[in-house]
Amino acid sequence: MIRCLQKILLTMLLIFVTVFSTNTGKAEQKEDTITLEEAIQEALSNNTLIREAIENQHASLEAQKSARADLFPKLSVSYAYTHLNDAPYSKTGPTKVYVGKNDNFSWDLTLTQPVFTGFALVTKQKIAALGINLRKIEKEQAIQDIAKQVKVAYFQILLARKFLEVAQEEVNQLKAHVHDAKHFYDQGMIPYNDLLKSQVALANARQKQVRAASNLEMAIATLNTLLRRNINQKTRIEDPPALPHEINGLPELFKQALRNRPELRQLEIALREADLRIQMAKSADYPQVALIGRYEQTGDDPLATNNDFSNSHNLSVGVQLSWSFFEWGKTRSEVQKTIYQKKALQEKVEGIKESILLEVKNAYQKVKVAKENIFTAKEALSQAKENLRITNLQYQQQITTSTEVLDARTYLTQAEVNYYSALYGYRVARAELKRAVGEK
Repeated sequence: MIRCLQKILLTMLLIFVTVFSTNTGKAEQKEDTITLEEAIQEALSNNTLIREAIENQHASLEAQKSARADLFPKLSVSYAYTHLNDAPYSKTGPTKVYVGKNDNFSWDLTLTQPVFTGFALVTKQKIAALGINLRKIEKEQAIQDIAKQVKVAYFQILLARKFLEVAQEEVNQLKAHVHDAKHFYDQGMIPYNDLLKSQVALANARQKQVRAASNLEMAIATLNTLLRRNINQKTRIEDPPALPHEINGLPELFKQALRNRPELRQLEIALREADLRIQMAKSADYPQVALIGRYEQTGDDPLATNNDFSNSHNLSVGVQLSWSFFEWGKTRSEVQKTIYQKKALQEKVEGIKESILLEVKNAYQKVKVAKENIFTAKEALSQAKENLRITNLQYQQQITTSTEVLDARTYLTQAEVNYYSALYGYRVARAELKRAVGEK
């Protein structure tokens, strides 16, 4: 009875451990395996460029609030204490009449309201508003850049994984070939140097396998860095669904790029800002008018409430006008400087447009080339596989040499590399084209 209970408990324990291990393994695998969209979203949430853009947006909002605050009245207070060695006095003949004390305290509260600043404050507020739009577009640009980088890194992992599979397959096939060659050599059917050739080819294939494994690890580390994960994390990814082969024509892609590229939209805002900065520079030609109200108190105690010689407090209201009408051409030079800066910006816009069109055409050509290469590489891969199969059969019957087998394996390896390079090169080219036309 006791043994029976022990068996039951042991069985239940084994079932529990098995189920727990399976679920944990599945959970870990699920946690580490991410799709392309999940990778992009994770990068956008964690990448420093995006965070930097968000912080810059916050800074622009505060700059706009600061510019708006300049339009409203400002309150200021000042406090002063002065100690005189001799109390001030006036003379009426030989008689001294004291008009003050050695210790003097004063404080005032001043209200200043700008009335006219030559449109400088309004212009400053408009520039701050443009700054907010500029930061939004910078964030869009950062999102597009990060999305493209993640896509490229993602496809590089898939490509590196395929290269590793090709290298492993080559090693396995060459192992089998070396085994056959050794058997034929023992039977005296092939010379010793044929066996050596096979062994050298296997050694080379093993080195390529090691390099392929290293490249895969580095590709994963690159993606981890973009996602802000631990650089050594064993991130797993899934092969995304096949892409459609249709793309817009080049004229339509040019229009998309000129309409969507954040770099051009930033420059458009910079041009509008340049106009406002010209207006801001011209504002120095106008007088500055402000309404000022002040309450002041003067006395011989720290609160300045006691004054034996005059009134201890007063209230004043006035208008202050200031006008720098001659500064040796400073204002004119400032205006000219901003005009030249705007002209430089206009030239930059034209240069950027040309660069963008060239970038779009280059990306478009890459997509076309990669698309064509997929089909030709696929056909070549099929032929290389058949060639190896036939050559192996001929070698088994000793109607061809070991060199022919090794060459056939080399052709197949190159065909596989070409095919996967074209397959994932097409995806990378599509990602670059999307970024070139200003899409995520």
